[in-house]
Amino acid sequence: MALPPLREELALLPGPALADGQPSHTLHDPVRNMFFQIDWPTFEILRRWHLADPAAIAAAVSRETALHLETDDVESVIRFLHDNQLLQPLPDSAGTLAQLLKKRKGTIGVWLLHNYLFFRIPLLKPDRWLDRWVGSTDFFYSRPFQVLSLAALFLGLIEVYRDWDRFATTLVDMLSWSGMVSYGLALIAVKFLHELGHAFTAKRFGCRVPAMGIAFLVLWPMAYTDTNEAWKLTSRRQRMQVAAAGILTELTIAAWSTLAWALLPDGTPKSLAFLLATTTWISSIVINASPFMRFDGYFLLSDWLGMPNLHARAFALARWDLRERLFALGEPVPEVFPRRRHAGLVLFAYATWAYRLVIFLGIAALVYTFFIKAVGIFLFLVEIGWFILLPPYRELQAWRLRWPALRASSRARRSGIIALAVFLLFVLPWPTRIASTGLLRPSEQFVVYAPPHAQVVDLPVSEGSLVKAGAPLLQLASFDLESRERAARAKFDRMRWQASAGAFDNEQRAQWQVLQEQLADANAELASIQADAIRYAPTAPFDGILRDMDPDLKPGAWISQQEPLARLVVEQNQQVVAFLNEEEVGWVARGNSARFYADGLEGPFVPLEVARIDPDASRTLPEAELSSLYGGNILVREKNGLLYPEQAIYRVTLKVTGSSGNLVGHTWRGKVVISGSWYAPGWRFLSTALSIFWREAGF
Repeated sequence: MALPPLREELALLPGPALADGQPSHTLHDPVRNMFFQIDWPTFEILRRWHLADPAAIAAAVSRETALHLETDDVESVIRFLHDNQLLQPLPDSAGTLAQLLKKRKGTIGVWLLHNYLFFRIPLLKPDRWLDRWVGSTDFFYSRPFQVLSLAALFLGLIEVYRDWDRFATTLVDMLSWSGMVSYGLALIAVKFLHELGHAFTAKRFGCRVPAMGIAFLVLWPMAYTDTNEAWKLTSRRQRMQVAAAGILTELTIAAWSTLAWALLPDGTPKSLAFLLATTTWISSIVINASPFMRFDGYFLLSDWLGMPNLHARAFALARWDLRERLFALGEPVPEVFPRRRHAGLVLFAYATWAYRLVIFLGIAALVYTFFIKAVGIFLFLVEIGWFILLPPYRELQAWRLRWPALRASSRARRSGIIALAVFLLFVLPWPTRIASTGLLRPSEQFVVYAPPHAQVVDLPVSEGSLVKAGAPLLQLASFDLESRERAARAKFDRMRWQASAGAFDNEQRAQWQVLQEQLADANAELASIQADAIRYAPTAPFDGILRDMDPDLKPGAWISQQEPLARLVVEQNQQVVAFLNEEEVGWVARGNSARFYADGLEGPFVPLEVARIDPDASRTLPEAELSSLYGGNILVREKNGLLYPEQAIYRVTLKVTGSSGNLVGHTWRGKVVISGSWYAPGWRFLSTALSIFWREAGF
């Protein structure tokens, strides 16, 4: 068959050697400003295109070079040229070209989707301006400037290290609305210089820079510079310099700005230097240097490896690797690489997928947050569908096309069984085991705490004694309290005498109302002191056994305020007190079984049953032993002697349903494991997602 002629305006340029050592060439389409890297066999085929016959071309290449080609190799090149519109159209190809154009444009919905996900707005045509100013930038590419920049970086980092507290404090102070606006302006300026770095470097190597502007990735603005003509460069080193120019520009700004922050006095210039330093360090290292998106880091890695279209080739290799591991289909590998590079490309593909999953989920959340609800939800679903769900769907479609081979594969059956087991684990209900720290203690107890300025007078009850309700537990005394009581009683008696004598004295009668108020105050003060005196003679509020009495207590001993002196406990009934967070408490109900495991090897192990769940969260934590400050698992903060939980916690009371041995009456801390409700992990996730969607949608 006769071959269609090539387009006359195409240019064939020499390219760098490929990773395997073979020469490469670059095919330039000047109409679309597109470049195609071709290998040695394709170049030899294009050299003999005038033979106009695939068999003749294959034979000529095999005869005249060290290559051995078949007719199929030539036909694959024909398909490549046809698919990329590099052939001259035939007289009767108008209909085919019209269909191709229609297919490329797609429907209105597809056009809107693609332009929502990514579009460019060219703002400048800087080529002539760059020609005029490129000579003025020679100093910035010179070796002395590079050495000075490295010295500035070294000195700046030393000064930041020496004054790190101040640097970190300044960074925290900038986390405000005005600080964010300042960072935004600094970022715009830095990104403009970043793009100028690309443009001037490309222009120094003789490349044309037709446009600069703003590109929008899912409505997120990014500056761009059209440096496609860097593909004309034969030297891989020069291509890498063009790709790295933006990052190097930002790092240079960061180096000098860091040094300026260290040397400048306080004021606006120092603040500006801080903004430029922090902005450029973050944007260069975190964003531009990442090879997982098509930013500068990706093109640097691609040129360093000598692998154009790195993402597409790594993805194809990873998909093949996945299918072989799951199904062992025996399909030929898309590209043959050395073992280490093969494994590296597969791992790179998986890392890129994971990185993009996180990034696109974050962008989807931002779009949802900052748009009005109806539009935000729609755009959120579009992003989830396009970036998250569409790639797995396309892979499933590829599996469907291979269904006959999958049915015959034993490894495919094994993978199917494993996938089914994982699915069942995800959708079948499983028992919930909720663990927390708890206290095993008597269901009723009364702790005796020392009042202020107290001295022991008498110990009528000994450790372990049975005490009846109303019986005295301790007898304490306070000379300060007694002195206050005598003074208050004397004041009360004096005020009462003055009030009663007012009826016989004209002067006292005029002050009678004031005397009555003073008498009431004196009476209240005396009653308050007498109420305090009750604390110095505590009595048993119920029948129980006295436990944990301080062995150092003896008549005449002075004791510290709030010191625990003894506990009165009920001997028969015990309970466990635990606290669960907001999520855990939803899977617990009254009647659920549980078990308590005391800390240490000698404590009790007792069966429990959930008896009560508080409907409201606890504002404070009375059981200090359960807090993280004392070895528990509840995070708290202490303020004015009280413990405040860092998150909402709910008190759960559990009753003992079995014997706890001879340890009744003591308090033990340990682990509580509650058998909660059964639930399916998948349904739990789905119900949570649907509830959030339903709530945010306003239904």
